[in-house]
Amino acid sequence: MRIGELASTVGVTTRTVRHYHHLGLLPEPERRSNGYRDYGLRHAVVLARIRRLTELGLGLAEVRDVLADDAGRDLAEVLAELDDDLARQEAAIQERRLRLRALLDLGRGEDGSGSGGRGGLPAEGPVSPELAAIFGDLTRHPEPAMAARDREMIALLETVSAPEDRERLLTALRAAADTPGALERTHEAYALLDALVDVDPADPRVEEAARTLADCLPDEALEGMGLGQLDLHSLDLNHGGSFMRAFLDDFSPAQAAAINRTIRLLVERAR
Repeated sequence: MRIGELASTVGVTTRTVRHYHHLGLLPEPERRSNGYRDYGLRHAVVLARIRRLTELGLGLAEVRDVLADDAGRDLAEVLAELDDDLARQEAAIQERRLRLRALLDLGRGEDGSGSGGRGGLPAEGPVSPELAAIFGDLTRHPEPAMAARDREMIALLETVSAPEDRERLLTALRAAADTPGALERTHEAYALLDALVDVDPADPRVEEAARTLADCLPDEALEGMGLGQLDLHSLDLNHGGSFMRAFLDDFSPAQAAAINRTIRLLVERAR
């Protein structure tokens, strides 16, 4: 058989056959006097086995092990490892599908119409279903500009936090969202922050905005957040860490001062 006939018989491409030659998986036949390779039945048998193994999901390095006479691992061992790996992938896919389904259910809204509304998907998505539900409880339209920026920051924190920190964040946000009047107080605080865009940082409205924002987080939401262990010096606008500086640089000077003051008020409450 010529290479094209071999490839067609086994159901692969001639490029694949040449690649397997290059990797040493498929022996190359001797060339005939006319310069063409002449493939026999044994080549087709080996090539078909390689195809079956790769279709199972084995990598070519694992295929090499299986094809080796003595030096490679036993086929049962390789397939058992592959089965374990596929089981892990299947579980991960199932978990992702469950999370996607939860997000899709939120996106349809409470009436199933797909119109969103309370509990709908936030524009900052995708976020976890837990966070999407909290955002839905604290969202109304029209909303202050600061509300969207706050959700962006919370989504960032959820993404980069360690699992235990993420759980503390969600617990605190859930406690805040479940407090009676949370939506009204939160949007009042956002509106006060919006009004600080062109205000001097020394303006008394900075303190008002900070206290209103701090009051949005009830005492039970502060539990377990570790705020009481924070060093107030590290929260100083001029000495804070690089993340804190980058975070506050995204706001106007008066807004940054109000947010920094809010954090300090929360730390003092948590002590």
